[in-house]
Amino acid sequence: MSSASSTSPPERPGKVIALHVNYPSRAAQRGRTPAKPSYFLKPATSVSVSGTPVERPAGTELLAFEGEIALVIGEKARRVEPAKGWAYVHGVTAANDFGVYDLRHADGGSNLRSKGGDGFTPLGPAVLPAAEIDPAQLRIRTWVNGELVQDDTTEDLIFPFGTLVADLSQLITLEPGDIILTGTPAGSSVVQPGDTVEVEVTSGNHSTGKLVTPITEGTVPLGSFGAQPKVDDAQREQAYGDRESAGLPPEFVLTDELKAKLTSVGTATLSAQLRKNGYNHVSIDGLATTRPDAKLIGRARTLRYVPFREDLFKSHGGGFNAQKRAIDTLNPGDVLVMEARRETGTGTIGDILALRAQVRGAAGIVTDGGVRDLNAVAALDIPTYHAGPHPAVLGRRHVPWDTDVTIACGGATVQPGDVIVGDGDGVLVIPPHLVEQIADAAIEQERQETFIAEQVAAGESVDGLYPMNDHWKARYEQWRR
Repeated sequence: MSSASSTSPPERPGKVIALHVNYPSRAAQRGRTPAKPSYFLKPATSVSVSGTPVERPAGTELLAFEGEIALVIGEKARRVEPAKGWAYVHGVTAANDFGVYDLRHADGGSNLRSKGGDGFTPLGPAVLPAAEIDPAQLRIRTWVNGELVQDDTTEDLIFPFGTLVADLSQLITLEPGDIILTGTPAGSSVVQPGDTVEVEVTSGNHSTGKLVTPITEGTVPLGSFGAQPKVDDAQREQAYGDRESAGLPPEFVLTDELKAKLTSVGTATLSAQLRKNGYNHVSIDGLATTRPDAKLIGRARTLRYVPFREDLFKSHGGGFNAQKRAIDTLNPGDVLVMEARRETGTGTIGDILALRAQVRGAAGIVTDGGVRDLNAVAALDIPTYHAGPHPAVLGRRHVPWDTDVTIACGGATVQPGDVIVGDGDGVLVIPPHLVEQIADAAIEQERQETFIAEQVAAGESVDGLYPMNDHWKARYEQWRR
């Protein structure tokens, strides 16, 4: 494979602008597809050439590579149209957008320290002239220690290259030599000192050549006067690409088997088992249900209301507000749990939005506030737990404020992802890591209580039977076998 040009990328571009997400494979991995492009800046001093080592800063663990295609701007561009954007590109080259996830917290989303380190944007070796290539027919590949880890094409980019040039040029003058990093495909992960990363961009029989970057270990610790490295499991998962690669346990899934176990036992039994495990404040109190005959089981999504204030309701109460966003993003099996401060003097949900939740596949709704249109809400298939009916709209007492945050509902703390179980006796919040243990123990408890009930029905005294002494425990084991 030959190089189409010996032209090298600029050593000190005026600007390096990086795009967040552009490849469908990466969007699928991240679980979100952006509606519009978004960007961040990298310093010109982050640019380096092939063969230059990248240092993982001392005290950090999550240095990640991102093989990318870099656009080299060839002509001054200001307010150009998407159809003409490609005409302002001189050529493309291989790039690697290195970043330290340990420092993502430091700069409020600017990525300055996490992605701006010296050498963190290697480019090259060669530039493929724009006039000789089709921007929709490029291939990018990345290797770590000789193993292919990224392999994708530009055929179905979310934002074509011409669109990026046009979008940026609306407010920013792009100048010759400026660099636009166009996003990375799936496969980005963490590298260690001693590893070597290679990136290549090809077009037909032409190649940029392999951009080679050895990884070394830094020896100078970060000063205490600046932000220090900080990581958690969420950052590890993001850096490695998935939980398994990061060495983390699988994410909790409320399986059909677990749902069946929870369905087979009552909340009274589950509550007893939660108390045995030291959880005494996990019941959402003071609520009635529209469907006492139905079992509620699902994962929590949360919505928080704040007390009514005229200016805040004006800014947050209208349009596609937090209440409507919460309803419209429910997924099958979700339970919408609302914090309304036990304020029953207005409604927090009505028939139209409750119907929308049902159409979205939600398992149910829980609010410690009021419900409008109670008869219509009660006629729906999904259960709604509420503190009472009220005809007024939420603007009388509430402002819909935020979603998917930790809330308080009916005296219980609820976090997104908690397991919600409800029946005619009430509603419980079960932390995900306890669900299987609590469900199994509750099944055993109800099995024992079935045995006890049979003995009582046969005329036995509850003395020594409820709870069972050693004699009855032995009888129970025989009965169970």
